[in-house]
Amino acid sequence: MIAEDVLFSFGAETKEYKSGDIIFREGEFSLFYYQIEKGQIKLNNYTEAGKEFIQNIFSAGHSFGESLLFVDRPYPMNAIAIKDSYIIRLPKSNFLNLIKENQDVSLNVYQCMAERMYYKYIMLYNLSFQNPMLKLKQLMDYLKSYHEDKSPYSFEIPLTRQQLASLTGVRVETVIRTIKTMEKEKILKIEKRKILY
Repeated sequence: MIAEDVLFSFGAETKEYKSGDIIFREGEFSLFYYQIEKGQIKLNNYTEAGKEFIQNIFSAGHSFGESLLFVDRPYPMNAIAIKDSYIIRLPKSNFLNLIKENQDVSLNVYQCMAERMYYKYIMLYNLSFQNPMLKLKQLMDYLKSYHEDKSPYSFEIPLTRQQLASLTGVRVETVIRTIKTMEKEKILKIEKRKILY
């Protein structure tokens, strides 16, 4: 995350997006650095049959789509607000000047992109699993890896069952059944419909 005052000093603005608003579309070229001030967005694609595949979900403090500011390629995904959101956006040329002039910011951006690549490797490997429990467990392990408390049931999974299905390529009915099985096996706990892992 880049400090908001630094972004604004380089000409950033805050833009409001309502739930369901499209921030950018697959095939468009990147014009801005985006950082979420408040809200939640998803990066997704749709299959030719219209089924949604969610690549990632980001919330306050996260940036998204920044890797494409370094190459002249179109977005291979959409960015859509899941909740009403306030997003700071900085024009591409201003962003590139910002990282040229600030080594700490530059290092932070590279580290963020490395983390995203790590996530992509994990999720690509995840697609090779046939067992839905392995798919869900690997995703939950990754999400919990950023949580300080590693004790059982200390981490609330911040995703809906539909989002878990879209992220892992599994049907939502399968996710629901698998979560019930995981609860019976004491891998996770369900309290008030919340998944504690």
